[in-house]
Amino acid sequence: MDVADLRPIALFDGVSDDQLAELLDDGAEVRFGRGDVIFREGEHADFWWVLVDGSLTLTRRLGDEDAVVGRMAMPGVWSGGFRAWDQQGVYLATGCGEEPGRLLQVPAEALGRRLRAWLPLGVHLINGIFGTARRIEATVRQRDSLVTLGRLSAGLAHELNNPAAAAVRAVAALEETSAALLASLRGLAEHGISAGQFTALDALRLDLGGRPRLRDPVAVADREDALTEWLEEHDVAMAWELAPVLAAAGAEPAWCDQVRDVLGADLQPGLEWVAATLSSTALLGEVRESTRRISELVSAVRSYSQMDRGSRQSTDVTEGLESTLVMLGHKVSEDISVVRDYGDDVPAVDAFPGELNQVWTNLIDNALDAMEGSGTLRISTRLDGDHVVVEVGDSGPGMAPDVEARAFEAFFTTKDVGQGTGLGLDIARRIVVDRHRGQILIHPEPGDNVMEVRLPLTQPQA
Repeated sequence: MDVADLRPIALFDGVSDDQLAELLDDGAEVRFGRGDVIFREGEHADFWWVLVDGSLTLTRRLGDEDAVVGRMAMPGVWSGGFRAWDQQGVYLATGCGEEPGRLLQVPAEALGRRLRAWLPLGVHLINGIFGTARRIEATVRQRDSLVTLGRLSAGLAHELNNPAAAAVRAVAALEETSAALLASLRGLAEHGISAGQFTALDALRLDLGGRPRLRDPVAVADREDALTEWLEEHDVAMAWELAPVLAAAGAEPAWCDQVRDVLGADLQPGLEWVAATLSSTALLGEVRESTRRISELVSAVRSYSQMDRGSRQSTDVTEGLESTLVMLGHKVSEDISVVRDYGDDVPAVDAFPGELNQVWTNLIDNALDAMEGSGTLRISTRLDGDHVVVEVGDSGPGMAPDVEARAFEAFFTTKDVGQGTGLGLDIARRIVVDRHRGQILIHPEPGDNVMEVRLPLTQPQA
């Protein structure tokens, strides 16, 4: 390798031929093939690696898997050498040959010596920027992660509280109703009801189960009044308690006449048994619905967090979008309508679903904030050639041109401290573009602001 090999590389613009020759004297040419490991995550970054041709994949150990976090594919892209200005510097990823090529390898000690000789002020600035940026980013990321976790936890607790509270209320009421049911059975036994009478009474109870329920509150109130009047005329005690239960089940005075024909004048224990049975059934339905909702929320959290799943897998983007909506359900007010437009022909994509869910969280959260409590949130998916397209739109005012121009800059935000998810569009772009080789685009039309994410169906193997 000589100066002519390095001169076309934009990284070395402004570096003289003599300086390039000095770098070559300090360094060496390293040829690599597919699968060759050049440097390993966590090891001291003792060498500065500059890509001359070919390509590398960069992977990090996440749990039990090696996840691809980037690529070195353009001449002049470099990695390592951090010990030239930081004695604690380590490789942040493992570099492995993808397409055969060449690297310039320069010891970090030699690189530091050359830089201090050529650009002493530059080295001083690098030391300051590197250390300061690392401390600030670590602090901010930790704080934002805690804030986001707290916000999502509070939202989930809110979502769980409603069905859990309903289940607790229903169980408490069911305890009282069970006692009333047993008391009514004792009353039937004391009045000497025959097996035939009980069978006929149960048939009338079952008949109520097949009747349509009234939805109009006025009609229900009128039926309750009619039943209350009938019960009082026939000397049934606690008519005001029995009438609402019977009316809700579809009973009417004509049905009560049939019960009187079966039981005779002594209607009280029979109607109490029917009402207690109907109440028990209704309360069991409430418990079933509440626990089903809790189970759905737990499933949504499992899907959102990708618990017990591999990091890279065949992924249904619709499932991820729905689980994200559940996690952000506390932010969807009554004045926000959610329009789902999921394509029927959208296949699964080869992706990292846990990371995509973070992207969906950021985009949906931004859309909800843009509408300030009222409007339309539109989420759509469709197949476009060999890509799946996900769009998150809102009816907010759209991005101002100056905001759109800086939307993907690191650390740029328009939100106050404590707001947002802590995951900026810069990181969302990295997840979509660098991790999934897709695209993320902004269509900032007032009243129809859309964030578009394009994901390829398959990813190249590491």
